[in-house]
Amino acid sequence: MPFTLHGIPVSRGIAIGRAYLIAPAALDVDHYLIELPQIEGEIERFRAALALVEQELDTLRADLAADAPTEMGAFIDVHLMILKDVMLVQETIDLIRTRRFNVEWALTEQLERLTRHFDEVEDEYLRERKADIEQVAERVLKALAGASPAALHGGCDEMIVVAHDIAPADMLQFKGQTFQGFVTDLGGRTSHTAIVARSLGIPAAVGVQQASALIRQDDLIIVDGDHGVVIVDPAPIVLEEYTYRQSEMALERRKLQRLKFSPTQTLCGAKIELYANIELPEDAQAALDAGATGVGLFRTEFLFMNHKDRLPEEEEQFVAYRRAVELMNGLPVTIRTIDVGADKPLDSIGGDGYETAANPALGLRAIRWSLSEPQMFLTQLRAILRASVYGTVKILVPMLAHAQQIDQTLDLIREAKRQLDDAGLAYDPNVQVGAMIEIPAAALALPMFLRRLDFLSIGTNDLIQYTLAIDRADNAVADLYDPLHPAVLQLIAHTLREAKRAGVPVSVCGEMAGDPQLTRLLLGMGLTEFSMHPSQLLEVKQEILRSQIKALEKPVADVLAAYEPEELQAALGRLALA
Repeated sequence: MPFTLHGIPVSRGIAIGRAYLIAPAALDVDHYLIELPQIEGEIERFRAALALVEQELDTLRADLAADAPTEMGAFIDVHLMILKDVMLVQETIDLIRTRRFNVEWALTEQLERLTRHFDEVEDEYLRERKADIEQVAERVLKALAGASPAALHGGCDEMIVVAHDIAPADMLQFKGQTFQGFVTDLGGRTSHTAIVARSLGIPAAVGVQQASALIRQDDLIIVDGDHGVVIVDPAPIVLEEYTYRQSEMALERRKLQRLKFSPTQTLCGAKIELYANIELPEDAQAALDAGATGVGLFRTEFLFMNHKDRLPEEEEQFVAYRRAVELMNGLPVTIRTIDVGADKPLDSIGGDGYETAANPALGLRAIRWSLSEPQMFLTQLRAILRASVYGTVKILVPMLAHAQQIDQTLDLIREAKRQLDDAGLAYDPNVQVGAMIEIPAAALALPMFLRRLDFLSIGTNDLIQYTLAIDRADNAVADLYDPLHPAVLQLIAHTLREAKRAGVPVSVCGEMAGDPQLTRLLLGMGLTEFSMHPSQLLEVKQEILRSQIKALEKPVADVLAAYEPEELQAALGRLALA
């Protein structure tokens, strides 16, 4: 029976396909499709893993001490029975044969089906057997990991992930996978999960409450990423309409490709720089492919998130930063120092830090944490500086608000340079240092930034969050997150105006920069440097090519003078026609 769910649109486009409900545990395995000739080999790999686990359990059984509790032997016997159960073994093999899932994917999929079945059982004893099945499956997955071939990521045009939530670090594992869309129960427009989803360039909707409970495995669904709508089991006429819209969008995307290498300038000849935001070094290639003229924001925290039990060492970081810089072939790369806390925790950090704060968004995060861990910070700074030998590198510091923080940061950069000098390691001594303007206090106290730093970058995601006192990862207040709130617009306009007056370059690297509906507004405020996800770049470029800055000045002034919602909407309407 058809039904529609509504959430928050976070990545534009339309996806049509079969729902793949995924549990958090399933995120730890590869998901790829195998070719027909590989099916028997994949099944043989599964049988070999089963045999290995059976051997392990037999050995455990034989090694039990004579005085061991009888429950221990019974426990092993239950696991041996599960290991041969048709529901676990044969159904997994059927998934490999019929769906062409790799064995890890097939096993976690069947495990998810079985655990849902056990959750519905009323008998408490039987319901608790779910843990036994999970433990057996985990043993098999570990056995498979010991002999796992390189993933052969085949094409799949109909798999859409449906999950309760996906952590940013887990989201990165989907890069290069076979999924064509995402739907999650939780999340907001600028949560970092949504940001990574946008970087994949595929349709997504988050904050779709109860989606993972109401959508069933293999349901045919439509994800309208433009409006945050998810249609389950659509009627034929609806499916036909969305299929047509999908093909029209594909045609528009192909047309946009023609703009890739044309100069980015307005109708009046004003040159505009379009930079890309990236999460991993390999994303630099996508930036180049989209026609970006540099990287305006390299979010280094995702390198740290890939280390579950430790922080990455200097050499690891240096190799990653150098890789991004080299891929950009001399174009500038702005590397932001680690920005963790709030919705980006690190598993490798324990203790009394930001993880335990009552409100992590207001706690020990970003530069505050870096300054509290000077050795960690120096390690990152040395790695960034060393990468500057291979191209143009800038250092961007998040969440600065106090003059003392700026001075401490600059002192540590000087110390990192001294340490590199002592070690005989090369770096560019003229690396520029800039600050994120993402706290109202920073926007209102710009002189202390303009006197000390080389450039600024407005992080609109956090600027909106802190200006409006809204946790941008909280669904309950997602509707109050408003980039067009008069206070937000005033802070952005003020920052652009004062930076221009001081001759200090300023960019916008938050999500507002990648929204083509806001391009003319930002141009009219005086913005000349935009940084966004590569997938958003060409749409913004198209708006820039159609714009005349002089014609934008009056309607933008009207927008900034409007404080009532009706006035603001009317002014925005006039701006769209300018």
